[in-house]
Amino acid sequence: MEISIDTILNIVSLLGGGGIGGFLTWRYTRRTKEAEAEQAETTAAKEVQDVYQQLMADVKADREEQKAYIGELKEDRRHLREERDELRNRIDRTDETVRELQAQVARNGRMVAAMNPFLCARQKCQDRIFATVSDDGEVKPKRVRKSESGPQTDCTV
Repeated sequence: MEISIDTILNIVSLLGGGGIGGFLTWRYTRRTKEAEAEQAETTAAKEVQDVYQQLMADVKADREEQKAYIGELKEDRRHLREERDELRNRIDRTDETVRELQAQVARNGRMVAAMNPFLCARQKCQDRIFATVSDDGEVKPKRVRKSESGPQTDCTV
């Protein structure tokens, strides 16, 4: 059996052609799959980054909203404190006015009590018969005995 060069070349070309073609196809397929995997990783990383950016924007917006709400609450609290202080001042002024009026009423009561001996039930009376003044403003003469008031006479109205 003699092997010719043509036969060797045919065998080499058959083995080499199919083997090299298969190897090259396998290598191309592997590179394509690696490129697709890398592209998928890149796409996933971009999606994660987009989600992260959206999350950051949402957190930032929420924080700004909370800052605005806190600012409104602080402003409301300041207004309430001012209103409370104003009401306290008004109450203090009202209490002071009530105390002054009570003092004036007490002073007027003492003045009326001091003037009682000088009241008379008759106008232009020189004898000064004691009189009482009711809450309605009605003047009622009070009979005075000589022993109580000395030289006064017992006069009637």
